[in-house]
Amino acid sequence: MTLLTETRQRDLPPRTAPTAPRTTRSTVPPLAPGAVPGLGHAAALLRDPLGFLGSLSRHGGVVRIRLGPRTVCVVTDAPLVHTLLVALAYNCPRGAVQDTLKTAFGDGLLMSEGQAHRDRRRIIQPAFGPDRMAEYVAVMHQVTEERARRWHPGQVLDVAKEMNHLALEIVTRSLFDARLSEDATLAFHQALPDLVKGQIVQSLYPHPALARLPLAVNRRFDAAVRVLNQVVDQAVRPTGTRSAERGGTLPALLRAATDPGTGRPLTEADVRSEAITMFGAGTETVSTTLTWLLDELLRHPEVEARVLAELDEHLPAGAAPTPEALARLTYTRSVTQEVVRLHAPNAFLMRTAQVPVDLGPYRIPAGTELLYSLTALHRDPDRYPDPLRFRPERWQSGGAGRHSFLPFGAGKHKCIGEAFAWAELTVAAAAILRRWRPVAVPGARAREVVWTTVQAHGLRVRLTPRGARVPRPDSPPDDRVGEGRARDDRAGEDRAGEDRAGEDRAGEDRAGEDRAAVEAPPAARCPVSIPASAPAAPQLPQRSGELRTAAARHAAWVVGRNLLTPPEMTRYGAYALHELIGHAFPRAHGADLDLLVDMLGWFTILDDRFDGPPGRRPVEARDVVDPLIDVLYRTGADRTGASAPVGAGPAPRSGDHVLRAWHDLWSRQAQGMSPNWRARAAREWQACLETFPAEAEHRAHGTVPALGLPETMRLRRHGSCLYPFMNILERVHGADAPAALHAEPALHRLRANTADAATLINDLYSLEREERQSAAAFNTVLTLQRIRGCTRSRAVGAVRSRVARLRRENDALRSDLRHRHPAGRWYLDGTRELIEGVQAWTSTSDRYLVTDGPRT
Repeated sequence: MTLLTETRQRDLPPRTAPTAPRTTRSTVPPLAPGAVPGLGHAAALLRDPLGFLGSLSRHGGVVRIRLGPRTVCVVTDAPLVHTLLVALAYNCPRGAVQDTLKTAFGDGLLMSEGQAHRDRRRIIQPAFGPDRMAEYVAVMHQVTEERARRWHPGQVLDVAKEMNHLALEIVTRSLFDARLSEDATLAFHQALPDLVKGQIVQSLYPHPALARLPLAVNRRFDAAVRVLNQVVDQAVRPTGTRSAERGGTLPALLRAATDPGTGRPLTEADVRSEAITMFGAGTETVSTTLTWLLDELLRHPEVEARVLAELDEHLPAGAAPTPEALARLTYTRSVTQEVVRLHAPNAFLMRTAQVPVDLGPYRIPAGTELLYSLTALHRDPDRYPDPLRFRPERWQSGGAGRHSFLPFGAGKHKCIGEAFAWAELTVAAAAILRRWRPVAVPGARAREVVWTTVQAHGLRVRLTPRGARVPRPDSPPDDRVGEGRARDDRAGEDRAGEDRAGEDRAGEDRAGEDRAAVEAPPAARCPVSIPASAPAAPQLPQRSGELRTAAARHAAWVVGRNLLTPPEMTRYGAYALHELIGHAFPRAHGADLDLLVDMLGWFTILDDRFDGPPGRRPVEARDVVDPLIDVLYRTGADRTGASAPVGAGPAPRSGDHVLRAWHDLWSRQAQGMSPNWRARAAREWQACLETFPAEAEHRAHGTVPALGLPETMRLRRHGSCLYPFMNILERVHGADAPAALHAEPALHRLRANTADAATLINDLYSLEREERQSAAAFNTVLTLQRIRGCTRSRAVGAVRSRVARLRRENDALRSDLRHRHPAGRWYLDGTRELIEGVQAWTSTSDRYLVTDGPRT
């Protein structure tokens, strides 16, 4: 019955006929009610854009509104909009909103008109031909799989942000065969809001000259344009492997083309203009649609189930998608169409009548600006019954007709990348849904934020592996930011404060760990394999050659410093320490990369030394550690940090090879860094090194079995050397993190959590090896077994649960700190990459591999 009603509705004539008989006096469009003197309808439009534009259809197919001194005609009837875009395209070129983007996009395909537009479209069309789609689909799948593998169970995902990054990477790698740096990616996404806001504000200026005034919105718009140009410069460099194949990439295609108007090759300015167009048009709208798609599937699990069933039938797990396979996903296509209908990315677009034109019965004078809203058209109840309801089945009977569904426009300016976008939506959704089941975070659903586009803000989901048990919807959220735990309000970077933050949590989370020890299922396999709460190891960045070279230099450094002999290097090389650094410090290159690998190798060799006699003999342990600490300061007299270290001083004339290598490492770390950084780094290296004699004391006096969880965590936190490696983030970046960020108690908590999470991951993977050691091991799993009396598998489950909680808390802390300290975003992201790097490496390295044999 519903389908019959929809069919009858489509057969009804439109409320305003698209073509009316010409008369000597055509009708003037009615003026919308509610205009305010001086402002017109501007306040109503800005206050509720979608509601205001959607309300105009009741007044006619074309309605006049006033925006200050300007009169704009809003076209509310879908067939009339189609007429505007197709039959009147030549006489009604793009309007004021799009004109503001010429500063950013130039005169490329998006902004050009007439013959220039037709010529450019013919040049670019081969890049979006059917013969290219199989290659694009493969890249889309690969990029999405790589990103989804970097997520981990329990992670709280900011969906809009992730989809923005995903869409940008897909465009960059498929059309340009390029990879943007992380800094360029972040800069691009940070610039987009200023570009969009500037676009709409400048389009409302009564005179174009106002766009040149040094107003804040104009300055931000100009800065955003500069950022976009810089990002595009990275992408259009002809370095990709496909650039010479079949015109390979879009820039290569453009560089090989000739401008029909001049007979000359296209200029680099032309290439950049088209590249900017593809970045701007191909990123935000697709990422927004993907965000809405996930939100709607969360609200309609029965739709998600049908999508997954169709994927199982036509795109089996492990099968690479092809255009032919995508064509068989008819229900999935209906779902994406319904998402695009209900959440049309473009809030409104504009055209300008260059000559008098007729729209239905209305006579539109020359110079009139014409505005239409895809969102309002797609939510028209006369075309789409029950328009605000998400109903994919409406598309299985044909929808409402091609003149009423215009997400990619119509006529000569119809989006050239329509097929690309539909494929991207389907491929990305399929790859994500096959691996992950998103679970809604209470109170964090998507909401509409309207500028010229309808953006999806606020959606946050907790990730559960597909097939795992989904938490009850009424379960209390676990991503609390430690209510009542922020007790350290000192402004300094204080080790004791961070210890207290972690120890408070160790005590306050005890009940939670007890519950986890009771509730967690026994581990299915040895913790040396990937634990249930761990993500799959992400792929290393495309820098394997650089990392192998760094590993070779490190091996030469180790042997040259007499830290190991050549025969010992075989087993040591299997640890693949350079891969840990590659995962954890993706932006480290050159000397910084060498420093990091050498630091980690040196610390690993030192740590192995304490598996021997010094680890059980406090005096020997102190004899090893004290000279190392002395290197951190001008003299050995002041280890409090009051006398800020300036370097390592002269190299020791005698002493073992570990000490001399450490002198080299500290000199390289401290070189060029600020006094504050050196003081902090020295304190934290001292805290790390002093854990070795402290552990030796416990072993010597037999106090390990009595050691409680807080003391174990304190030793493990500083003994892991995560604090010093967090400091190296600033060396890699080339500047200290903002002082205001370092003064934040929330950062102290974040750093402690980061060290704890990485340490606990290490404890899971090193467990079997440490169980076989003759000396008492400091391992949190073993501590929980002793003090809680629980089984090994339940202790493992408790540690996994703690890692997941620490990660969730860190996500919330980073979000809060990014908002208040945006200049320190790179540092906050670096703490996340550190944990991910430790997880990726420990799950693949031979460092903790245990061979069969008796326990020693």
